[in-house]
Amino acid sequence: MQYKISELVAKTNVPKSTILYYIKEGMLPEANKIKSNVHRYSDEHIERIKYINYMKENLGSSNEQLKNILQNKNQSFSSSSSMVVPLMNTLSAIPIEAKHYTKKEFISTFNINVGLLDKLLKDEILMPIDHDDFTEKEVSIIQLVHYYNQVGIEYDILKMYVFHAKALSMIEYQIQTQLCDIRNEENFSVLWKIVFETLFNVKTYIFNRQTYKAFFSTLKQEVLT
Repeated sequence: MQYKISELVAKTNVPKSTILYYIKEGMLPEANKIKSNVHRYSDEHIERIKYINYMKENLGSSNEQLKNILQNKNQSFSSSSSMVVPLMNTLSAIPIEAKHYTKKEFISTFNINVGLLDKLLKDEILMPIDHDDFTEKEVSIIQLVHYYNQVGIEYDILKMYVFHAKALSMIEYQIQTQLCDIRNEENFSVLWKIVFETLFNVKTYIFNRQTYKAFFSTLKQEVLT
């Protein structure tokens, strides 16, 4: 369908000035210029605006990140990291305002045991975004390992988390390649919804509910006995 700018504003709840800015920055395609002063917009404009809103509101993506994604959206999901770039901090649970440290600074600032740090890195329990980029998120995991050591038990559950996380990541990659195989201009807006809702909504829902189910089942058995 073709829409006037006023209709596009009404359907997306995005101001005209913002829409024109997105077009200027290459985040939205140019309008169809029927006459010099008559412009029409399409369903693609609506879907892209929905995508932009979703990424900004849910993932804190910047205009520059989104510009890069949208200008490369026809590249393969599996051969381009552009779709994933805005997700990295979110996937890693690193706040945007987090302070970053080199490995040397990290060890010095938080008085980290080098031997333990290297062991956790080798076991992939610690996985900084870059080999020389640490945050307080890594400190919290090291502290947890200290708690395990205090009570005299191995942190085997963390090792099992790593094992299953690797297996799950391969399944997620397979999903990504399947989406790549069916990607086209029309279904792009559905594909990104599948990616993000799977990673940020359904995965945590299923994992947490399964944990709840296991704990509740155990508690129920204890009550009955």
